[in-house]
Order: sequence, then structure tokens, then C-alpha cells
Amino acid sequence: MTKIWNESGFVNDDPWVVETEETKAGSNEKAILGLDAFLEQAATGALGLGVLIAPADDVTRLAPHLGQIALVALAFPAFNDGRAFSHASLLRSRLGFQGEVRAVGDVLIDQIPLMLRCGIDSFAVTNATAIKRLSEARLPGIANHYQPTAKPSTDAKSYSWRRVS
Repeated sequence: MTKIWNESGFVNDDPWVVETEETKAGSNEKAILGLDAFLEQAATGALGLGVLIAPADDVTRLAPHLGQIALVALAFPAFNDGRAFSHASLLRSRLGFQGEVRAVGDVLIDQIPLMLRCGIDSFAVTNATAIKRLSEARLPGIANHYQPTAKPSTDAKSYSWRRVS
């Protein structure tokens, strides 16, 4: 069972569906398309689209279409494949994407704080341990960081002495 979580808690009635050959978005749902299918739709001028970025995809191909995107889903096919962390960072820092960025796939509780720091807003969570810990508001984390991130800290002292001016 997949649950969508963001920093406000679990989301009910999320309309987004990652389309595959077996799964298509229904009438009350919104499709998350693969990169090539998204680019075809974006060329027609469609707005409010969702796009799935696989680890090997070039996220910079989205640059001319950022205004048409409502959601970017970043695929984490396995816990040891961290390329989507780089995709999230590129989307936020270089491309300036302000919309929703969602982690899908193998989302584990230990990775969520790092995903948040990279600019990921929401998570499609299937891992039972992660769902339990998130429902209990037990998010792991580290109080001090050496580097700035896509998501600014509310406490200026939470960064290393190297980054405090």
C-alpha cells in the first residue's frame, strides 16, 4: 500500500498516478508521465503535467518546460541508487523549479531527512517501517549540517561554523 507523505502529514485523495502499461490515470486522477511522453505532451502546450524522472534521465531536458509542470516524481528504484538526490538538487538550485518534487520507489525512513534537504517535498512511501515512523512523527535527523541545501534552515545556527557569516 502506497501512502503519500509530506511535512504536514499523510495526504488523502492524492490525484497523481504514475502511468505504466498496466496502470493508467482514471477520470479523477492526474497522470505522471515518463520523460519522453511528457516532452511530447509539453510540446502541445499542455499545462499542469506530471513527469517521472528515472535515474538515468537528463533532468535538464525539463528546463524549457518548467512552467508546464505541476509535479516532478523522482524514481528511487533501490535504496542504494542515489542519482535522484542529484536530480532534486539540480531541479531546485540550477533550474529554479518551484513546484512539487516527489520521491517514488524505494523510499526508506533514514533517507527522508536527506531527501527533504535536497528539495523533495512529498514521498510515495510503501515501506511499512517508514509508514509507521512517519505516522508517529518520528523522523530521524541530524541537528547540524556542514553544507547549505535547497531547503533553507529556519535556524541560522544549525549550519556549521564554516557557513555562518
